[in-house]
Amino acid sequence: MSADRPSAATPPSLGLGLSRGLALLTFLGLGLLCGAIYLALSLTLAQRQTQTLDQKQQAVQQLLAEGRSGAQRHEQLRDLLAGHSELALSLHDAQGRLLFSHLPAGEEDPQLAGKTRHFSAAPPSGESAALQVRLRLDTRADAALLQRVAWILALAALGGAAAVSAGAYALVRRGLAPLHRLRAQTELLGGHDLERRLDGRDQPSELQPLITQFNALLDRLAASYRQMEAFNADVAHELNTPLATLISSCELSLRRRRDDAELQELLGSNLEELHRLAGIVADMLFLSHADRGRAARREPLASVAALAAEVLDFHEAALLEAGLRAEVAGDASAALDAGLLRRALSNLLGNATRYAQPGSVLRIAIESLDDARWLRLSVLNEGPEIAPAHLPRLFDRFYRADPARAQADRNHGLGLAIVAAIARMHGGQPFAESALGRTRIGLLLPRMT
Repeated sequence: MSADRPSAATPPSLGLGLSRGLALLTFLGLGLLCGAIYLALSLTLAQRQTQTLDQKQQAVQQLLAEGRSGAQRHEQLRDLLAGHSELALSLHDAQGRLLFSHLPAGEEDPQLAGKTRHFSAAPPSGESAALQVRLRLDTRADAALLQRVAWILALAALGGAAAVSAGAYALVRRGLAPLHRLRAQTELLGGHDLERRLDGRDQPSELQPLITQFNALLDRLAASYRQMEAFNADVAHELNTPLATLISSCELSLRRRRDDAELQELLGSNLEELHRLAGIVADMLFLSHADRGRAARREPLASVAALAAEVLDFHEAALLEAGLRAEVAGDASAALDAGLLRRALSNLLGNATRYAQPGSVLRIAIESLDDARWLRLSVLNEGPEIAPAHLPRLFDRFYRADPARAQADRNHGLGLAIVAAIARMHGGQPFAESALGRTRIGLLLPRMT
């Protein structure tokens, strides 16, 4: 019984996230605006209440300072408070006895909530103790107004946020429509149609770089896919020839009895084909390791010319057979993988030997470039020129500019591909030039001494 795996979290929706974000920002903005309006109104009402109390306190103190008799004074106080239903006034003497009281119409409790001001006033004539005045402003109407305004502002903020959220969701969906069209286009892409690309003509400018990069990626993938198909076909072709030879020779040998000499000759021929198969497989494994990012193991090399001379000694017999001479020009020291460099030079010499004009001289050139930071190592041969159209593809696997050229049955077309791989493993690159009857093929490597 297999253990249950946790389900992957659903990725967040871009449209929903943007809509929520806009709704939240709108609610915060409207909330701050409505809060500012409410605060301004509250401060205005509080300032007006304070001014009203100040004005009435000043008027009461001035009236009491005139020293009129009790009845006349009370009548003037009532006139002063006429039309101000929100004001209540009471007078007490020094002993706390109530001398005058005025309450708004319909109000019986003088202790109701409001703003209260206590102050002293001039005593009546004949008395030395000051009067104690209690002036109260009823703020219930202002409180009710503030409450109504608060509800109105809160509803306006919520309603505005909801309206903006709905509009934002519609705008976001409309803005994301190009992405939905791109998704529909990508669903049509596949290996059955390598030439199909994303159409960005109706897409906004912000998506154009993405579409361009994606189409460039598709171009690279298509080229790699075609190269892989060609590589598979070339591998099948290269392996098919020796396998067919082995099978046919074995079938022929089994049709009748053969003596030891014939069997020995047959086994020798089959062994040559097996060696060819093993060479192809070994080269393919090397290229596979190089493609997976294997790097060269760098070690100090005091003389590249000495290493080139060793490779020349190994090819001496082949050079004599082809009627060629070879020489090394130049020298340098560098930090390189000596084994890989020998293999690259051997492949370059083998390629030049096959196509050089008999009687000519092969030259291994060793040069330092760019203030000795780069090493250019090349093999120059005289012979038929290579057409410019073929030069960029010389380092492709199983590629031959002329399949009918000599020894094509023994050279399976991986030699220069290995040279290119060795150059990349060192952080360099291969190059090929062909003009005026001379062909130069080699590597450009960082010295890293």
